[in-house]
Amino acid sequence: MMARKNLYRSLLLLSFLALNAGIIYGLAAAWSFLNTGADKSSILHIGGAIEKAYQPKIVWTTNGQRGRKISQQALTELEKDYINAWYVKNIALSTFDVLGIEDYYTEDAREHLKQLIKNNLDNQVRIEATTLSHHPRLEFYSLDGKLAVLTDNHVVQVEKIFANGQFLQQQKSTHSYQVILMLEDGFWRVRQMVKIQNPPEVQAQREEVSFNVNSLKGINYYPKDNPWDMFGKNFDIEAINADFETISSLGLNSVRVFVPYETFGAASLKTEYLDQLEELLNLAQQNNLKVLVTLFDFYGNYELMDWTLTHRHAETVVSRLQNHEALLGWDLKNEPDLDFDSRGKENVLGWLSEMAQLIKKKDSIHPITIGWFAPEAAINLVEQVDFVSFHYYEEPKNLKERVAALKEAIGEKPMVLEEYGKSSYSGIWNLFSNSKEAQANYLSEIQIVLEEEQLPSFIWTLHDFETVPTQVVGRKPWRKAPQKHFGLIDLNGEKKPAYHTIIKKEKGTTN
Repeated sequence: MMARKNLYRSLLLLSFLALNAGIIYGLAAAWSFLNTGADKSSILHIGGAIEKAYQPKIVWTTNGQRGRKISQQALTELEKDYINAWYVKNIALSTFDVLGIEDYYTEDAREHLKQLIKNNLDNQVRIEATTLSHHPRLEFYSLDGKLAVLTDNHVVQVEKIFANGQFLQQQKSTHSYQVILMLEDGFWRVRQMVKIQNPPEVQAQREEVSFNVNSLKGINYYPKDNPWDMFGKNFDIEAINADFETISSLGLNSVRVFVPYETFGAASLKTEYLDQLEELLNLAQQNNLKVLVTLFDFYGNYELMDWTLTHRHAETVVSRLQNHEALLGWDLKNEPDLDFDSRGKENVLGWLSEMAQLIKKKDSIHPITIGWFAPEAAINLVEQVDFVSFHYYEEPKNLKERVAALKEAIGEKPMVLEEYGKSSYSGIWNLFSNSKEAQANYLSEIQIVLEEEQLPSFIWTLHDFETVPTQVVGRKPWRKAPQKHFGLIDLNGEKKPAYHTIIKKEKGTTN
């Protein structure tokens, strides 16, 4: 009995101590919260993913700053909250939802913003907006670290304006702003933002791009064992080098390769993948091949709010490779016209135009193109590209007419047949109607037109493939099966008649 009483007393004592410890911990946490501000990661209404969704280019200037010298950590926090203020404002203008506004605007500023949003809603005016770049200059940072004044010069803004649910216009503009921010409860909040005159800006002129597409004789390339997935753990230097040796021996001088957007890390590119892409160009150079790099493979968003992420992606890839001797040029996107119906033609063209401007600004030497699926679609954005590219998998007898119509539409702009070919698949899904010989004959007929029109080209492709990802042609077996058999070399490594057709044309031999 005595032992049981002692046990009860011990349990009561422990409970009392635990209760007091909890109270003390709670008071300490509250005291810390009141003195340091709220934890943004736990109370931010719009979640902690702004940085993943919105990454405009930021270039700071702090020279000549008055007041207390700002630390790098404080500047990073200031930038984060200032850019987030732009993001939540853009979201509010698009959705009429003020979620997050209180976190990044002072009371007076958010009331003004809420009134603007209400007026837009009353008038059924909706604005999709984003900013692509900021050049903030820190003018003043107070001694107590709670007030900052900055001038944000040459803010590049893009807006799509809708009225009563109908698209009116898209506009791109550049503005400068004087901004006052206050540190409140751990957040830098915009107190005032006033538009000011843009200071003078020196516009860099793009150099005259020197290239000769007329000499291109190329092939679209994936390794046999890793089609559409050749980087990362599947990157095989020996297999790629052996294939490049084969391509060179065919008498071809260029390859077209693809950079999958998500696989490479989207806006935050994976260093390993960039290293491998550069190594691929090294192997191409060793084999006297030029490389046409097709960006944004398997990307299909195009929405304005995604533009900053695609900016960071393109900027990183282009910066890494722009001085490589094996680089032929940049293909902005593979077959974007196939997205016209599902994503909206204006959305697709607007994004492509923006990417063209960005890459031209970053790389003033190498040409750019767009890999249109249909010849008729290649009349879009002709002034934005250095040469026009299209794909063709239809009857050879109609190619000459389609090329003539495109030439008439684009004038003197150089032209490339960027993909062409025929599957040798013969099976249940096409009623055994094809053959390896039919594939070779098709290529021979296309070659005649290419020679007559003096049209440079890239064939599809070197190898037959064991598998084709669903995201390429869907799940239907009658689409997947033919896609596996476009190669010049079959699954057993045997050269198909099509291989000999190509080498005979390019080298004048019957290898």
